[in-house]
Amino acid sequence: MDLAGKKFLVIGLARTGSECARFLARRGAKVWVSDLRRAEDLNPEMANLAGLEVGYRLGGEEASWLDGIDYVVPSPGVPQESSLLQQARDRRIPVLSEIELAYRFFGAPLVAITGTNGKSTTTTLIGKMIQASGQKVFIGGNLGTPFVGALGAEWDWGVLEISSFQLEWISEFRPRIALLLNISEDHLDRYSSFAAYRAAKERIFERQSDADVAILNRDDPLVWPAHQRIKAHVISFGFSEVPAGVFTTGDEIVWRDGANPEVLFSLQRVQLRGVHNLENLMAAVAAAKCAGIANALIQQTLEDFPGLEHRLEFVREKDGVHYYNDSKGTNVGAVVKSLASFNAPVILLAGGVDKGGDYAPMAEAVKQKVRRLVLFGAAKEIIASALGSLTETVMVENIQSALQDAAAHARSGDVVLLSPACSSFDQFRNYAERGKVFKTLVQKL
Repeated sequence: MDLAGKKFLVIGLARTGSECARFLARRGAKVWVSDLRRAEDLNPEMANLAGLEVGYRLGGEEASWLDGIDYVVPSPGVPQESSLLQQARDRRIPVLSEIELAYRFFGAPLVAITGTNGKSTTTTLIGKMIQASGQKVFIGGNLGTPFVGALGAEWDWGVLEISSFQLEWISEFRPRIALLLNISEDHLDRYSSFAAYRAAKERIFERQSDADVAILNRDDPLVWPAHQRIKAHVISFGFSEVPAGVFTTGDEIVWRDGANPEVLFSLQRVQLRGVHNLENLMAAVAAAKCAGIANALIQQTLEDFPGLEHRLEFVREKDGVHYYNDSKGTNVGAVVKSLASFNAPVILLAGGVDKGGDYAPMAEAVKQKVRRLVLFGAAKEIIASALGSLTETVMVENIQSALQDAAAHARSGDVVLLSPACSSFDQFRNYAERGKVFKTLVQKL
């Protein structure tokens, strides 16, 4: 793809948009960036592009901004219903997602991981397993550095966390190994239906052929039917024994390819805990085996990996109470799996911005696991209406008050768990800031 002289409109001046604009300008494209915000609200973002020939179209969405444009590149946060995207489609101006743009220049084979939950942990694990073999691996995408930020260096592999948003405008994007970990209700404030969200996830397999590998969770009833629609070679993971695929006995992970002797990976020294992390571990083993990584390196990485911040992260123990930060638990499915990781009574801190999903799937886990439900933020009344009758429930204004209430009512042996089931944008910049605030407050108890 020759970029020299081509005219691009990058929509959205957040991190990914900035990286796209930078790459395009350095490759000789003529670049304009649009954003709904005005210049006075974009000083840091515009400073990041200082010295590059980039034009700005700010403070709205005007049809004239598309005049003469050859390609449009939307940031992942820009919905398909955006006026500029709709008009670009009507004018038959090609729309390229950031991962589509980067794919066309990357060159090395890709492992791409999507799903509602567990993407970051699985992506990081796979990346570290391949790195352990001495190969140069780019790890990023929706996690850390945008994919386009990898361009300009030489890589042996790319390992990418991919969101449904990033898959919306792909056309040639084709990972050598693609994983779909799970699907549960999420982002229904963005998609017209759960079916539309699910279809966006499945696009990760769209361009694969029988020379590629698709790794699927066979225990997820919303994931496994996709194997009938996929052209790639399918490998499954799950908890039941299978003749070919990946499963766990509880003490070890078993890899079977149907032709060679099975390989066993011990879980005795693995630091990650929780049912959901067993799924992540199985998925990572499958991908690493498909990438040709030696068994000993896979085993060592499984044992060395401590987990990621804000994902069922142990914070401290005080007076017999164990505090966990699961701020990345921004949807109902994530909270259900986190609760399943504990046998002790749980005081659950939840709330934030409602994402349009149904809280009913949490009901059984709340009844069985949660001794006290402390709700905060914009969605507290919605959650209370759905779950408040199932256990002792209280509503407070913010995370500080929520932790104070939890600490006051916790008994020795309890778990205090922040797993919000909501996004963070009512009171925080993102889930990471929410988690850091929680951890700071816990340390001050």
